[in-house]
Amino acid sequence: MTTRILIADDQEDVRNGFRLILDSQPDMTVVGEAADGAEAVELARTLRPDVVLADIRMPRLDGLEVTRLLAGPTAEHPVRVLVVTTFDLDDYVHTALRNGACGFLLKRSGPNLLIEGVRAAMAGDTLISPQLTVRLLRSLAAPQPVPEPAPQPRTAAADPLTAREREIALLVARGLTNAEVGAELFISPGTAKTHVANIQAKLAVRNRVGIAAWAWETGLAGKA
Repeated sequence: MTTRILIADDQEDVRNGFRLILDSQPDMTVVGEAADGAEAVELARTLRPDVVLADIRMPRLDGLEVTRLLAGPTAEHPVRVLVVTTFDLDDYVHTALRNGACGFLLKRSGPNLLIEGVRAAMAGDTLISPQLTVRLLRSLAAPQPVPEPAPQPRTAAADPLTAREREIALLVARGLTNAEVGAELFISPGTAKTHVANIQAKLAVRNRVGIAAWAWETGLAGKA
C-alpha cells in the first residue's frame, strides 16, 4: 500500500528535496505540491492525500492554520498533517499538536527522520524531533517535585532494561539519533536501532518519545 503525500512549503528547493527523499521510498509517492497554505488546503481537499507535510511560515495561511483546518476537531474529512519546519519554538509545537498535527519535525533533522515521521503518521503515532522532545519533557518534569523522603531501588519490573539498554535509553532521552547513539557507543546504527526497538518493546512504548519520557520519569535522565 503506497502512502500518498502532499508537500506544502513556500520554498521550491525544499519541496524538490522532500520529493526526492520521499519518492525514493518504495511505499511512498508525492501526489502534489503547494507553495502557500491556502493552496495546500485546496489541494488536500481535492487530492485527498494520506499525509500532508506543512511548513509553519507560508503565505496566505500559515502551517498552524493549515493543520487546524485539515486535522483539527472541526475538519470534515481529517487528514494527517506532519509539520516540518525550521522554527523550533515551543509555542509552535504546542499549537501544532493542539490543532491536530501528527508530528513536528525540524528540517535539519535529516531525511531518515522525515521518512520515519511519515511512517509514524500512517501508523497513528506522533513523532517529534529528538531535540524538541528533550526540551518538552524537561519542561513537563521540572515543576513536579517528588515527595518520597528517600528513593527506593527500582525493581526488575519497574526497570526491565539491561545496563546497555539503560545507557541507550539515556542517549535517546538526550535526543541522539540511532547513528549518533552508534557513534557514541562504538556500535553500528543498525545495532543501535535494534536496541531501541527492544527497549520500546520492554517498556511497552511506541516510539523514542516514550523511551525519553520513561528515562525522565524514572530519574535516569536526571542523573546525566
